[in-house]
Amino acid sequence: MATITDRSASERWHDENRKAPLREQPPTTVSSVPIDALYTPDSLNGFDPETDLGFPGQYPFARGVHASMYRSRLWTMRQFAGFGTPRQTNERFKFLLSKGQTGLSTAFDLPTLMGLDSDDPRSLGEVGRLGVAVDTLDDMQELYDGIDLAKVSVSMTINAPAAIVMAYFLANAQDQGVDWQELRGTIQNDTLKEFHAQNEFVYPPEPSVRLVCDVIEFCAQQVPQWNPVSISGYHIREAGSNAVQELAFTLADGFHYVDVCLERGLDVDSFAGRLSFFFNAHNDVFEEIAKYRAARVLWAETLRHKYGARKEASWKLRFHAQTAGCSLQDKQPQVNLMRVAYQALAAVLGGCQSLHTNSMDETLALPSEHAVTLALRTQQVLAYETGVTNTVDPLGGSYFVETLTRQMQEQARTYWERIEEKGGMVPAIEAGFFRREIADAAFVYQRDVDAKRKLIVGVNAFQETDEQPLEILQIGADVEQEQVSRLRLRKQQRDQEAAQRELNNVKRVAATKENLMPALIAAARARCTVGELVNALADVFGRYDGAAKW
Repeated sequence: MATITDRSASERWHDENRKAPLREQPPTTVSSVPIDALYTPDSLNGFDPETDLGFPGQYPFARGVHASMYRSRLWTMRQFAGFGTPRQTNERFKFLLSKGQTGLSTAFDLPTLMGLDSDDPRSLGEVGRLGVAVDTLDDMQELYDGIDLAKVSVSMTINAPAAIVMAYFLANAQDQGVDWQELRGTIQNDTLKEFHAQNEFVYPPEPSVRLVCDVIEFCAQQVPQWNPVSISGYHIREAGSNAVQELAFTLADGFHYVDVCLERGLDVDSFAGRLSFFFNAHNDVFEEIAKYRAARVLWAETLRHKYGARKEASWKLRFHAQTAGCSLQDKQPQVNLMRVAYQALAAVLGGCQSLHTNSMDETLALPSEHAVTLALRTQQVLAYETGVTNTVDPLGGSYFVETLTRQMQEQARTYWERIEEKGGMVPAIEAGFFRREIADAAFVYQRDVDAKRKLIVGVNAFQETDEQPLEILQIGADVEQEQVSRLRLRKQQRDQEAAQRELNNVKRVAATKENLMPALIAAARARCTVGELVNALADVFGRYDGAAKW
């Protein structure tokens, strides 16, 4: 029986393929990587399934970090939520848990992300708009009121003030009577990617990394089930990078955190197993799957061979995925439901450990209860009705997927060489290397959209002229007024001498090489605010203006 590898069959196919007309849109990935018409064993020259692919749960983890993957346990369904006051977000958390969500994911408002108190003049008009406002330990207590932190996994997306927010979280857990040994969850705490893409930084790169590693070190010793950093490619992709840049820059950030932790004398196996990752799930299903597979292999190889990690847990790259916010469109927003479903499929076929599915209205406003319920139901249909969880790594061995995976590994290594040529992570940041690469990739993508080489449904193809607007969530001005009033009252009622004493202690510790977490936890208990603590650290570390030398 003839097969595709039979010479005459191959020649016949090539003849027929050459005669077939091509569509107007060239066959490329979302990242503009050309795609061949067919992939065969010849595409994988030198590929050894035993060493390059292996088995799920075994080095190099191309097929997943667990032996049975979703046959034993589904991914955590973790919808990003947060708006208004802590009380309002607490109500949304409980609503989502009642709908079957299995983990919480906390979005903070812009002032909190930038280390500003709600009563800071620069916060005017932004309090509670893009997430929840958290100013003090009291806000953290209200945020998770009635939620058993020993049973529910919690994620918090914040970076520059992450150590401060983590101190609030740990103090609140103790107040709830929860042993830190029981806490499960993640704090993003990845400030390097802020310098590449998102711009929510406060301090210069080196002290920013010091804070990240203080949290890593403290959690390794005191909060062993917690992920102290979520090394994030998501925001790099949202800024306009392509898939390879997202992969390469994210892992480079992770390696830098490992380097700094080793420099302070930590054993790699004492912390590497709790480093987690956060990737984008974009539109190109196969490119995204290959990205996740390549990430696992590259991380495992580097931790094992470069850093000498001995524990398998240190080799395993575990990741959360979120569907691509930058792919959502305000035209025909219901179509976003379909985009999100396919992106979620890619994340699951790629072996994610937890997943957030965007709501169809998130390009217009914070999601409504109806929209966020549909987003959660998207994951539940995927988990329980499609059959994708029935076997482990159903695409393993695909000529196409394995070829893309190998290509991504090679391209990522090339980027790491270029970073080293710049002098390493911090010099590359200061030279504007990452920003320039991302900007160039964003330009190429937008040029293809404008030329209709890439079609976006509802935007440059298949437009509708009589769209009906969606009903969206509105955040009233009363939210800001309430939060500011409560913050001012808390400042008045606290022990001012105790608060100032703890702020002074934070400055003292910041000027040493001591771990800052104990001092920050004590300051949290004295009701020092996010803004006060950020300013105290800035007095020692300085502030970064973000001006690149390019």
